Amino acid sequence: MPSVSTKQERLELPRIYITTVGIRTIISNFKEISDMLDRDPQHILKFLSREMATAATFHNGRAIFQGKFKRDSFQRLLQRYLQTHVICPVCKRPDTKIVKEKRLHFLECNACGARSSVKQI
Repeated sequence: MPSVSTKQERLELPRIYITTVGIRTIISNFKEISDMLDRDPQHILKFLSREMATAATFHNGRAIFQGKFKRDSFQRLLQRYLQTHVICPVCKRPDTKIVKEKRLHFLECNACGARSSVKQI
């Protein structure tokens, strides 16, 4: 079991770089965001596309969404993703990973060793 960490640190999301081309919204630094959160880009993309009720694709480190969306919408949804799928509910640290066992998904904390169930996307 990992040793319990007492240091509190806050995970800051990087600024989201958005470009609107026609009726598509492109997040150009999507790969950087997924690397910082230590999550699969497809997992984050699936969460965002379901929450925004639109189609989305991941290509060359960029996320492309069908429709025009504002930066604030993405910032708010990424903050929600951070709270539900990244930050440990016990120790509030971002040192977690998502583990799938049978049909259930668990958020496993590397800092305190806690396991919490997470809603499947």
